[in-house]
Amino acid sequence: MKVCVYAISKNEEKFVKKWVNSMKEADDIYVLDTGSTDNTVSLLKEAGVHVYSEVIFPWRFDVARNKSLDLVPKDCDICVCTDFDEVFESGWREKIENAWNPNTTRFQYTYHWSLDNDDQPIVSFFLNQIHKRDGYQWTHPVHEVLSYSLGEEVVVTCPDVVLKHYPDLSKSRSSYLPLLELSVAENPDDDRNMHYLGREYMYYKMWDKSIETLKKHLTLPKAIWKDERAASMRFIGRCYKNLKNYDEARCWYDLAAKEAPHLRDAFVEKALMEYELENYKSVEDLCFKALEIKSHEKTYINEPFSWDSTIYDLLSISAYHLQRYSQAIYFVDIALTYLPNDERLLNNRKIFKEKESSF
Repeated sequence: MKVCVYAISKNEEKFVKKWVNSMKEADDIYVLDTGSTDNTVSLLKEAGVHVYSEVIFPWRFDVARNKSLDLVPKDCDICVCTDFDEVFESGWREKIENAWNPNTTRFQYTYHWSLDNDDQPIVSFFLNQIHKRDGYQWTHPVHEVLSYSLGEEVVVTCPDVVLKHYPDLSKSRSSYLPLLELSVAENPDDDRNMHYLGREYMYYKMWDKSIETLKKHLTLPKAIWKDERAASMRFIGRCYKNLKNYDEARCWYDLAAKEAPHLRDAFVEKALMEYELENYKSVEDLCFKALEIKSHEKTYINEPFSWDSTIYDLLSISAYHLQRYSQAIYFVDIALTYLPNDERLLNNRKIFKEKESSF
């Protein structure tokens, strides 16, 4: 089979070498550069990548993605769309070819969206930006998605194909908010981008506007995915917390937990608020409820604080304030298995031990 990688670029010179080395298992690599002023284009050409340049104005991610896909020859069997801050674990092509079958239209794989300093995943979910050549088009100005026009999709999932994300934190997200507002204006019934817009307002600390938008998301007929609905409810709770309306925040966290009882996030986020309010018995109860949930869903609705040291950290501090010093040591020791060199946790353990010995 013929496998091609395609991507868009703008001022990505620091990523070029690593990205090309990761993608070179493909037969060809095609890049649409959208206006680089650094050495991105020359470095890509030196590496043997097919590079074309075009400035997209007004900027839209879907237009840029579609123009980059247009560069891929029609005889390509498998198209692989990635960004420059992403790299595959080696052997990805063979794994895709082994899992692909004649009816496959789209391929789903593991995406490590966030990694720690030891290159271990913090947030992971399935991504599906590998697809056959014909019938696919990118839609939406931002948070763009692939749409299929040739009947029913046949999706193959292979968790052993792993793509890792190493984001450039210096890059601005300033274009996202106006593009999301445009996307919702174009498709007011699109539940996904309504959720994203409400979340973006929250990131900008536009609490009232975020609440209004996220509540609207929950009313949309297509907003039926419980995980995303629960996230909207949590974000509404987070906004109310920042507005210091704690009773309303509690209501929304409880609604989120009821909507998606298989997710830890609502319990832990509410526990974090109760911790700020020094309600340590509530913190303890919420953390124990979260720990009853053992399954970690592979979706983008993943909060790192639900699966890292946070729960055990909260339990240790709560136990300390409730004068259960042995229990505080027990939980801080678990937290330290996640962060063995964390000075705050180590200092907490020392305090807990001193209290235990003098109690």
